[in-house]
Amino acid sequence: QVHLVESGGGLVQPGGSLTLSCAASGLMVRYTDIGWFRQAPGKEREQVSCLSWSDGSHYYADSVKGRSAISRDSAENTVNLQMWSLKPEDTAVYYCATVEPNGVLDAFGCTGKDVWGKGTLVTVSS
Repeated sequence: QVHLVESGGGLVQPGGSLTLSCAASGLMVRYTDIGWFRQAPGKEREQVSCLSWSDGSHYYADSVKGRSAISRDSAENTVNLQMWSLKPEDTAVYYCATVEPNGVLDAFGCTGKDVWGKGTLVTVSS
C-alpha cells in the first residue's frame, strides 16, 4: 500500500524558514514525480512545487519562487521542501502528492494524482 506522510510544519515567525518533508512508503521517490500543494483557510488548494524523477526538473509557483527549494533524498525516500523568508500568506496546510506533469513540468507545473498525504500545517505569524 502506498502512503505519503508530511512533517515539518509548525509556527514560524515572518521571515523565518522551515523544511517540510514528504516520507513515502510503498513507492520509491527516485522513480516518482512528487509535488507539494497548499490550501489556505477559505481558499482553493494550489500547487507550490513539483519535482520530476526522470530529469530532476522542478517547478515553483510564482508565490514561492526564489524562497523555496524542492529536493529528493533517495536514501530516506523523502521529497523535501525548504522554505525561507516566510510570509503570513504562506500560512496553509501543505500536502504532498504523486503528480503528473502539466506538459513541460518546469514551465507549467503538475497535477496531483491518486496518492495524497494528510497534510502538515504551517502557520506564519508573530
